[in-house]
Amino acid sequence: MTDFKRYLVTAALPYANGPVHIGHLAGCYLPADIYVRYQRARKQDIKFICGSDEHGVPITIRAMKEGVSPQEIVDKYHKLMGDSFRDMGISFDIYSRTSNKIHHETASDFFKKLYDDGLFEEKETEQYYDEKTNTFLADRYIIGTCPVCGNENAYGDQCERCGSSLSPEQLINPRSALSDAVPIKKKTNHWYLPLQNYEPWLKEWILEGHKEWKNNVYGQCKSWLENGLQPRAMTRDSNWGVKVPLPNTEGKVLYVWFDAPIGYISATKELTDKWADYWQKSDTKLVHFIGKDNIVFHCIIFPAMLKAHGDFIVPDNVPANEFLNLEGEKVSTSRNWAVWIDEYLKDFPDQQDLLRYVLCANAPETKDNDFTWKDFQTRVNSELVDIFGNFENRAFVLMHKLCGGKVPPLHADIADKETEDLLAEFAASKERVEQLLEQYKFRDALAEVIDLARKGNKFMQNKEPWIVARSLATNPENQKLIDNCLHVCLQLTANLAILINPFLPFTAQKMIQKMKVVDKMLEWENAGKTKLLSVGYSLREPQLLFPKKIEEDQIQAQIEKLKANSTKPTTTVAKVKYKKPGAEPAVIKGPETVGEAKESEILNTKSEIVYDDFAKIDLKVGTILAAEKVAKADKLLKLEVDLGFEKRTIVSGIALHFTPEEIVGKQVVVVTNLAPRKMKGIESNGMILMAEDKAGKLHFVNPDTKVDEGSGVS
Repeated sequence: MTDFKRYLVTAALPYANGPVHIGHLAGCYLPADIYVRYQRARKQDIKFICGSDEHGVPITIRAMKEGVSPQEIVDKYHKLMGDSFRDMGISFDIYSRTSNKIHHETASDFFKKLYDDGLFEEKETEQYYDEKTNTFLADRYIIGTCPVCGNENAYGDQCERCGSSLSPEQLINPRSALSDAVPIKKKTNHWYLPLQNYEPWLKEWILEGHKEWKNNVYGQCKSWLENGLQPRAMTRDSNWGVKVPLPNTEGKVLYVWFDAPIGYISATKELTDKWADYWQKSDTKLVHFIGKDNIVFHCIIFPAMLKAHGDFIVPDNVPANEFLNLEGEKVSTSRNWAVWIDEYLKDFPDQQDLLRYVLCANAPETKDNDFTWKDFQTRVNSELVDIFGNFENRAFVLMHKLCGGKVPPLHADIADKETEDLLAEFAASKERVEQLLEQYKFRDALAEVIDLARKGNKFMQNKEPWIVARSLATNPENQKLIDNCLHVCLQLTANLAILINPFLPFTAQKMIQKMKVVDKMLEWENAGKTKLLSVGYSLREPQLLFPKKIEEDQIQAQIEKLKANSTKPTTTVAKVKYKKPGAEPAVIKGPETVGEAKESEILNTKSEIVYDDFAKIDLKVGTILAAEKVAKADKLLKLEVDLGFEKRTIVSGIALHFTPEEIVGKQVVVVTNLAPRKMKGIESNGMILMAEDKAGKLHFVNPDTKVDEGSGVS
């Protein structure tokens, strides 16, 4: 591994507009904590930085909904989030907040440096404006009817009912979320960072210099860079945030994604007067732990800002996780479809490590994963309790029963190959765990620790010291066989405490308390050693590491609680008519609530049609020849599709599910007789058919074997 003099680890600053849920933990905070605890055990100089992101539209929207000030919102949730992280053992060196004076000063100074160096472009643009409240409106402050599903409360950037990506121009009957007024367009000035100027450096730094990054991170960066970067506004019209530090800029603040990552710097300043060592010296390893929705900000925008400033290091790695779904559905804070950490801790007091274990064992490291309460029960019972806890408990019980409560000696003269092999496995397991942790493969590393406990169980079962004990009256020499078995098992238990500590710190503390050793034993250099516990040393009485197995009624109670507390948003069911064959449906009316709708509409099925209706749709097989990301549109890909009789350009909203390079050559089913539609200035001539699973993941609808382009589908 590469040696660094110091480490700086950051975890994404969570918006202070709601509690912490399991998706947050699995996404970045738990893996970051595991990595930091491991490096601390290696006695590395490391700082773990986080804090509440207290600016931006989500904060003001929450304040508006609750009828309080933004400051009241951030004060409330900053404490709640900080308490939840602490109680779950997320061991930040500091959990700061972006409303602090030191952050406002740091962010302002950063902006002013770039401004003074002439690195911004000032532009005049037209933006939506609420004349009643004299306020420029961010997209999320504009509400209207979704043109896709008829939801009358869709936001200007997305419909939360059908998931469609929108722009304010697409909304039917748009209105201001502040006053209900119809917004107008008004000119305003903002400062843009010309990201295209940093594109050559970013390509060299990422595409050539960091091919070891996770595939999801590297692939998303590659897609953005190959499709070209555009200037991005670094200021916004608002009264909530870090004020733009320039004359005559009343009502303007720094863009939240300019100010938020600078929060890592300001929090480090708040933590230590040696902050510059961690941010400005090249022998520091900077690692950002984030979720996949933050990749572009931490890999493209923030590094470009740091490069433009000139005084800061850039990240060595950005190990982003995918999303964790819940019981087959996306986590939704608006629907209260979530497992909240503060509520989990009330329902499972002092059982933080059960959740830490399951979230790591099922971590969405390479793809979206699903948390279910049934899987939680299975993993805790069959892995954590039956394998890890069972081995440790049996070792202590048998030591007290057969060895007087003391660590027995190892009689080398009768040690067999199985004993020697297991002792050798201590160091081998340490090496494997270490390599996986350095590669940010926390799920696999945890599996290695559990596997070592499994090997201990097998060894004990093969040696059967409880059976051997029956022969002691006639053959007292057999005590040596018992001694050897339990000596190895107890030394293995000590190793397990060290290896499990980054993952399950509360469990590791229980283990060393039972072994009557100090925290120093948990230092990483001790892992792999075969003589951690001294022969003849008395250990405490057996005590279960984990509670009794999770019972079915506990799981059922959680499932019922989840369903009872979730809220289905009141939505409209749109009636549609077709303007002409193949054209987009036009919403004409949507009076019914879901409660009044037909069963077929609630189940997202369409009303019955006759064959002639279906016959109007022309479906043909095509092959994707080329794909590229559409500029300034996170969800759109521009595709060139070969239909056999012609090649067509089709714009498809699948960029969050597929990278351009992975879909070239795919065969797809295309609706070929849709009327052309312009999207982001590109004329789209057709529609790719996709299937969406319960987790919200899109899948191609295509033939199971290759067929000729232009083949009809019926």
